[in-house]
This record gives sequence, structure tokens and C-alpha cells, in this order.
Amino acid sequence: MSGNARRANRRGRPGYDLGRLLDVSVRVFNERGYEGTSMEDLSRRLGITKSAIYYHVSSKDELLRLSVNRALDALFAVTEEEASTTGKTIDRLEHVVRRSIEVLVDELPFVTLLLRVRGNTKVERQALTRRREFDQVVSDLVKQAEAEGSIRPDVDPALTSRLLFGMVNSIIEWYKPSRGLRASQLADAVTKIAFDGLRTSADEHSPGDSGSRAG
Repeated sequence: MSGNARRANRRGRPGYDLGRLLDVSVRVFNERGYEGTSMEDLSRRLGITKSAIYYHVSSKDELLRLSVNRALDALFAVTEEEASTTGKTIDRLEHVVRRSIEVLVDELPFVTLLLRVRGNTKVERQALTRRREFDQVVSDLVKQAEAEGSIRPDVDPALTSRLLFGMVNSIIEWYKPSRGLRASQLADAVTKIAFDGLRTSADEHSPGDSGSRAG
């Protein structure tokens, strides 16, 4: 067998690059649970040999790391967008929430996996640490917005942060892309419900303002 043929064999069935491998692996992790999924399970679902999987990754842990980091990297990228870093804090907060919903919809299987990790492995603990860092960014925005008088002072900032992302994170339990609800519609609904209740009367703006900012 030639060297090229051997390399093709290791890649397994045509079309299974790393991206496709992650897509299928995440789907199986979400169905069976990470701990309940073996490399043999992944091999059967993919229709390729385990050695073909190992061509791309060194272990199941690496599959998990790449998968949860895909979701985390997308969320942290939101915090670096211009609308997340400039302007009134309440508007920055609303943008982060809106865009987080869009990330959740765009990367639904990966965010679902991220939200289900429990810290049983080193990779999971690292993911939880990064999640807490992201949550802290949001919590800091809530505190700043309250200090500026843009958020009702009778609601504890820490509780506000938990409620905001409790609402956002719960989307993974019921959202089905096949039902035709677009990410922008979902973001509009969540931000309207959340921020109409949070904003002080002096800081109210017309509906849809944040939607037009987020594009």
C-alpha cells in the first residue's frame, strides 16, 4: 500500500474532517452524556474506525476540549465586540445578552454540551472556570449599570445576573431550529422581557433599538 493510500485510510470515510468529527461527536455526547459515550460509540455513529478518529484527536477528552472551547470562544468574542465595550453600560449589557442568544442558536449543540459539563474531568473543570469568567463579565456590567442608575436599584445585581443567564441558558432545553423561530426573534423576545423590567424609567428606550444596533 502506498503512503498516500495509508494516509487516506487513516482519515477514514471521505468528508470526515475535524469539523465534521466534532459535529457528530457533540451530538452523541448530548444524547448519551459525555461519560456514557465511548470511542467505540463514536466510531459506530461516524461509520469510521477508531484509528481514523485518532488521526484527528488524541483522546475523547480532546474532543470535549475542542467542543466546549468552540462555544466558549464564541461567547468571549461577543464581549470584545464594539457594542459590548463602548457606550452606556446598560446598552452594552443588552448587546451581550442579545448576542449570547445568537451564539447559543448558531452553536446550539456545542453550547448545550458546555452547559451540561459538571467538572468531573480536568477539561470540564477548565471549561467551568472559563464559564465563570464569562459570567463575571456580565455580572460586572450589571453592577456598573446599576451604579449609573440605569438598572432598578431594588434588584440585587448578583441575582439579576443569574436570572438573565438562567433565562438565556434555559433556551437549550426547548429551542428547536426546525420550528422556524429565528435567532433575532428569540433575542428580541428575551431582551424585551428582561430589559423592560430592569431599566429605570429614565433609561427606557424605544423597542427594537438594541436589535438595530446588533444588526
